[in-house]
Amino acid sequence: MKIPSIVGGKPTRKKILIFGAPHIGKEEVREVAETLQSGWLGTGPKTSRFETEFANFVGVKYARAVSSCTAGLHLSLIAAGVSQGDEVITSPLTFASTANVILHVGANPVFVDVNLPQGTIDCEKIEKKITKKTKVILPIHLYGLPAEMDTILKMAKKRNLKVISDAAHAIGTIYRGKKIGSIGDLTAFSFYVTKNIMTGEGGMVTTNNKSYANIIELYAMHGMSRGAWKRYSDQSYKHYLIKVPGYKFNMTDIQASLGIHQLKRFPKNQKRRKIIWQRYNKAFANLPVILPADPIDKNSIHAMHLYTLLLNLEKLKVSRDFIQQGLYHENIGTGVHFVSLHRHPYYEKRFGFKKTDFPNATFISERTLSLPMASNLSDQDVEDVINAVKKVINYYTK
Repeated sequence: MKIPSIVGGKPTRKKILIFGAPHIGKEEVREVAETLQSGWLGTGPKTSRFETEFANFVGVKYARAVSSCTAGLHLSLIAAGVSQGDEVITSPLTFASTANVILHVGANPVFVDVNLPQGTIDCEKIEKKITKKTKVILPIHLYGLPAEMDTILKMAKKRNLKVISDAAHAIGTIYRGKKIGSIGDLTAFSFYVTKNIMTGEGGMVTTNNKSYANIIELYAMHGMSRGAWKRYSDQSYKHYLIKVPGYKFNMTDIQASLGIHQLKRFPKNQKRRKIIWQRYNKAFANLPVILPADPIDKNSIHAMHLYTLLLNLEKLKVSRDFIQQGLYHENIGTGVHFVSLHRHPYYEKRFGFKKTDFPNATFISERTLSLPMASNLSDQDVEDVINAVKKVINYYTK
């Protein structure tokens, strides 16, 4: 239902500021055009190059490009040997794909509540959820903030469990001096259009385990012994054999063409994100909100993927959804990250969850509001966001 705006006055902007619009440079356009002209559009040399460069960026031996972070998580579970009847411990405060893929391999997600205000999994509550069926701990590095990996890895080692990270938000995140993607058994990244590095759609799995890398490569392309690049790229055709019933989870060279230059420009783009992040923090410090949490120590770095406010509803006259609609009428696009999975009909019905089961995740679900955060935002865009947020929240403050 559309909520009418009663703030009054002219909108802050004449045109909508799209939430998560990508930053695409002329380098990407040239690379894509070159790929189109080459005749090789599917998985091939550009994808291989992107894999190598991303592995170097993260600091791991292996990186395997896939069609999405969802695909990467799915294949990571397969590589880790998760199957029918197993359990995977994770957080409910995430996008649906994190838990969906657990179900797709026949396992069950076991939710653990999150920390406030960080939104990352509460490590102190993990131990109580571990059973004989537990195979994997799957932390989410939410908004770009790292989960407490030292505690998780220690717990996993003690119980002989695997650690698979959902790093959809965590390109460039550093935990105690180590890049996310180089910690644990497997890590899945997203290159969706809103991400800090984007290929439109796409993902990557990183690991230091050669066996895991081979399994992911095999399953990502139908279970074929040879992908198209290995069959057609040189002088003579080579037959392939189907080794497993795999999936169509491969990345294309068109996507990789974008990623190659997004990766090159990443340090520069992150500097711009930091400027915007600090400007927001200063502007919103006196509003009835909780600002984004800082990293745990000076050796950890927030990827600054999502700038997410937690609204102090006790000091506001209206709900988060009303505030969000008010910003829409000011032509400011926003997001909600996330409504906890235990509040969604499917998970609620299948597992019998109640609203009170994960109180911290529920708290964040009802208050979270993500503002535009991208390296291509102009100074005027940033000021428009600030002015609109202040206008709407101040209007509805008790």
